[in-house]
Amino acid sequence: MPKIVTELPGPKSRELLALADKFEPQSMADQMPVVWGKAEGCVITDVDGNEFLDWCSGVLVTNVGHCHPRYVEAVKAQCDRLFNCYDFLTEPRAKLAQKLVEITPDHIDKAFLVTTGTDATEAAMRNARSVSDGWEIVAFHGAFHGRTLGAASAGGSGGVKRGYGPLVPGYIHAPFPYCYRCPFGKQCDTCDLFCLDYMDWVVDKESCGSLCAVITESYQGGAGGIIPPAGWMEGLEKWLRGKGLIFILDEVQSSFGRTGKTFCMEHWDIKPDLVTLGKGLGSGIPCSAVVGTGEIMDALPPGSMGSTNGGNPVSSIAALTAIEIMEDEKLVDNSAKMGDMFAARFAAMQEDVPEFGDARVLGLMGGLEFVKDPVTKEPAPELTRAIVEECMKRGLVCIAPIGMYKNVIRVAPPLVITEAQAHETLDIFEASVKAATGR
Repeated sequence: MPKIVTELPGPKSRELLALADKFEPQSMADQMPVVWGKAEGCVITDVDGNEFLDWCSGVLVTNVGHCHPRYVEAVKAQCDRLFNCYDFLTEPRAKLAQKLVEITPDHIDKAFLVTTGTDATEAAMRNARSVSDGWEIVAFHGAFHGRTLGAASAGGSGGVKRGYGPLVPGYIHAPFPYCYRCPFGKQCDTCDLFCLDYMDWVVDKESCGSLCAVITESYQGGAGGIIPPAGWMEGLEKWLRGKGLIFILDEVQSSFGRTGKTFCMEHWDIKPDLVTLGKGLGSGIPCSAVVGTGEIMDALPPGSMGSTNGGNPVSSIAALTAIEIMEDEKLVDNSAKMGDMFAARFAAMQEDVPEFGDARVLGLMGGLEFVKDPVTKEPAPELTRAIVEECMKRGLVCIAPIGMYKNVIRVAPPLVITEAQAHETLDIFEASVKAATGR
């Protein structure tokens, strides 16, 4: 449980924050002034000895918890043997590729290992274009797929584009079903998924007639934890199959138990051709992958797409061990169970706090949206930031506010969180909301 022993930030934290301010660029994320010293399970200890509970898992990375003993020992043992050998084969890489094919849906039979989620995005788009006569990729408003030039061009978020142009041509953007703030002013229960029908209009007006693929996140993370409504994902697949397009699903942050399923795509009846993985795959050591059908992934000739660090033995062992821990400790089940409890508590809080506009929860992924007025839904970024600050004071670490309007709090604790820890974090959050709203 949390234990705050100094003022926040403490003296050593202030010293290091000043050092970073002097030597690091301001483009780094604007997080709370918590200088992490060590972490174990769901508990973070800062450099001054203050202990916090964790609602961020790095950023949906440490799904098996911080410094799990079994994970640490496996990585240590591998470090005594071999760190890197470029793309020469190692046993850990081959076994990780095999494991990924075994645990993904049956239509997937190949795995390509890289380092970051952005790498996986770029590799997936390259694979898709290699087997298609077209080159245009349909993506969505609000999407985040990474910060390299191609991934940022696929993204639908202004934050990764402004001041960074010109971007890569060949991307067409359509509205994502942000039902709480429908861009068409419709209601989810009566709209009949109008946004899917609207995609024909977008393509007709923007396409050069050279369509290749569609890329979407399972849920939009950076845009505010936006979960598509029932039927949308299946409708999207039907739409793109009707046009002969390749289906790329971005599961970089939504996989490995995060949503109460091993992969978020298991919530729907879909079969994407290519799936990007990352974050929770390595659970601390950078590791990412593209998994997909051999028909597409074997199209590129040998040597045409390798990676200096992708699939290195340390990251491969880390990922294999993380998957084994999730299986042996039934962390996917825990994610689903704890997620139901989180959702119920948030629903109860909304009854008492009008500013608590929307709670989007799927397993241990949550996007909590705060507004100035529940009728107008005017975003409340200042209030949202104040809540995150109040949480920190009480011993709960949250990521800085996210979303299109910076008025969403992300909920993403490690999947090892216990029921007692979960209730403690929710008590802290509720107290912080009441303090920030004057209740």
